[in-house]
Amino acid sequence: MKQVKFIHLTDTHMNAPHTEGPFVKHRFADKVKQVFAHVQQSGLAPSFVLITGDLSHEGNAEDYAYIRTVLDECSALVGAPVYVVLGNHDHRSAFRQGYLGETPSEEAYYYSVTIDGLRLIGLNSQTPGKHSGELDEAQLAWLDEQLSTTAPLGTIVGIHHPLLHVGGMSPDHLLANMEAIGQRLRQSDVVGIMAGHVHSHNVGRYQGVLSVAASGTAFAGEIVDKDHFRMYHFCSYNIVSVHPDGVSVQTVILPDSNAEIARFQMSLMAAQH
Repeated sequence: MKQVKFIHLTDTHMNAPHTEGPFVKHRFADKVKQVFAHVQQSGLAPSFVLITGDLSHEGNAEDYAYIRTVLDECSALVGAPVYVVLGNHDHRSAFRQGYLGETPSEEAYYYSVTIDGLRLIGLNSQTPGKHSGELDEAQLAWLDEQLSTTAPLGTIVGIHHPLLHVGGMSPDHLLANMEAIGQRLRQSDVVGIMAGHVHSHNVGRYQGVLSVAASGTAFAGEIVDKDHFRMYHFCSYNIVSVHPDGVSVQTVILPDSNAEIARFQMSLMAAQH
């Protein structure tokens, strides 16, 4: 069986033009378009594209309708479907109404789809009103059912909050039930976990499974000193190749200004993310 190649990007923080919001002026949707244009020009021909959350920054239905338009155009450009999961800045009802064209609902959004022999499971770690993440019991039961079977090339999990112990990141900023999720994935055919949320590039293993937390397309973040954290313009994406005998991840960094967007006290990080 041949390899499957897909594109992983995250934390796009898009908003519709002419709406109000802290990041609207930065036109983060233009960075997403830049990524897809680069993918197309590079001749990568991915099987699919995965975006792991924070599609919008405090988005409403108008924002998600705009994001759907942007991503439909980008999908057509690279000739591959785009799959998304929700992040802590996303809103379930607005997403279902604006992006999916469904009746507004606070139901968690998750799914399983197989592309060219590789199964993609998209999970909803976003918990309304919180910056941390968690999978509820219903979703965990569904995950158990999905993982009871295997896929020819294994399974990739897309989730916003990473299954990694990220340096400098407080545990209460991550997944509340990380261990329970990790145990399920370790005993399955999962070959990789793709996430975002932390706005820095981290690659490691959690309970033996490859885990990636990407920087994102909108901005990156770094600890300046023991008391302060800053956000700055940055744009990157990952090329993930799944082979019958392993997985490789290549990070592509696109030109950006690296200009500072905001700086704040570490104690306020939860409010910013």
